[in-house]
Amino acid sequence: MTKILKTPASWPTILLGRAGAADPTDLDAAVAAGAFDGLRRTIRDLGGAATVAMIAASKLRGRGGGGFPAAEKWQAALAVDAPRRYVVANGYGADPASRTDRTLLERDPYAVIEGTAIAAYAVGATESFIAVRAEDTAIVGRLAEAIGAATDAGFLGPDAHGSGQEISVAVRPVQGAYMLGEETVLLKALEGKRGQPEQRPPHPTERGLFDMPTVVHNVQTLAAVPWIIREGPDAFTAIGSSRAPGTILVSLRTPAGDGVAEVPTGTPLRDIVKLGGKLPAGRAIKAILVGGPSGGMLPPDLLDTAYDFASLREAGAHVGSGSVVVVGDGTDIVELIGVLTRFCSTEACGKTIPCRIGTRRLAELVGRREAGRSRPTDAGDAADLSADIVASALCDHERLATLPLMSGMRYFGSEFDDSRRRQPARTEATHG
Repeated sequence: MTKILKTPASWPTILLGRAGAADPTDLDAAVAAGAFDGLRRTIRDLGGAATVAMIAASKLRGRGGGGFPAAEKWQAALAVDAPRRYVVANGYGADPASRTDRTLLERDPYAVIEGTAIAAYAVGATESFIAVRAEDTAIVGRLAEAIGAATDAGFLGPDAHGSGQEISVAVRPVQGAYMLGEETVLLKALEGKRGQPEQRPPHPTERGLFDMPTVVHNVQTLAAVPWIIREGPDAFTAIGSSRAPGTILVSLRTPAGDGVAEVPTGTPLRDIVKLGGKLPAGRAIKAILVGGPSGGMLPPDLLDTAYDFASLREAGAHVGSGSVVVVGDGTDIVELIGVLTRFCSTEACGKTIPCRIGTRRLAELVGRREAGRSRPTDAGDAADLSADIVASALCDHERLATLPLMSGMRYFGSEFDDSRRRQPARTEATHG
């Protein structure tokens, strides 16, 4: 299992509060520690409308990277007159280097199951799905075992918790690629169709899975819901950033150590990086990659940037997959950005020409810089092409695929200049 990093005692724990359980699928132990108290209160005391109002008051925002207000999705799905509604928990974990979603599903599957059930009850969805990587067979098995135990105990099923409402939750293994982090692509995969994004509007809350209103949330978002119902929205808004309160999982990778940590939103990057331990003697931080393969490359003088949606966006990064990678001083920034840009280009689904061709062209521009064969117009061409890709983007992958290169050029311009001098320009004879 992924290591859970030790955090200061003053930092609250919402998502990983039961992470130390010897057996995460032990329902009796989980119930003794508070599991399904939120669902019980939702059904017996609150009802659907009051539950939606409580989530709205908590200002809970999606933890999947976009930061969209959770309650607005619930309200939008409720506003559509439809014979069925669905809730989908995205636990696919599209970033191959980030362990946030996997850690949550490994350590406390009941938090995700309960949050999914509460959302389903609130929006009137009888069927819900937790989507995970098909190759993560241990996670698939653990979720199936936990769902079975919760159903046998009456928390889920045709008369969930005595509510008279059916709440069915099922685990759905899906296969795909990085694009499955985008909600419309995930829904296509669940339908057994080719994983490509859809034009929006209509949004999934209007026409989603099987053309029915569908609420799609990252598993972290749903895992926070039971805590909010138990402790109240005021307790949640008192934690972290006022613009996006609560806690969030971060997958930290540093030269000193790796692991997953639960941090209050708004925590400075500097404090997050410290969780990995002291850097080896003689090593220094050269950059911080925030947001995964399509994240932003930030310089050390931005370590005081708050880890929240708005602050990171202003700095040129984003929450994304929850990945924070400390780049050591021995790393060639241009080569690293080349790797990231090529990854984003390769993972593009190919539906739109600006993304299919544009990201490939960006990879070529960075490749020239890596090889020391840049042209004087390359920087301007890269900026113009990036702006065109973003302006015509169909999905967030397309919007963010340009970020590693643009943030790298913004903060590490001298590295790009040095790369041109690292190797002499090839002569005509060389080309021959």
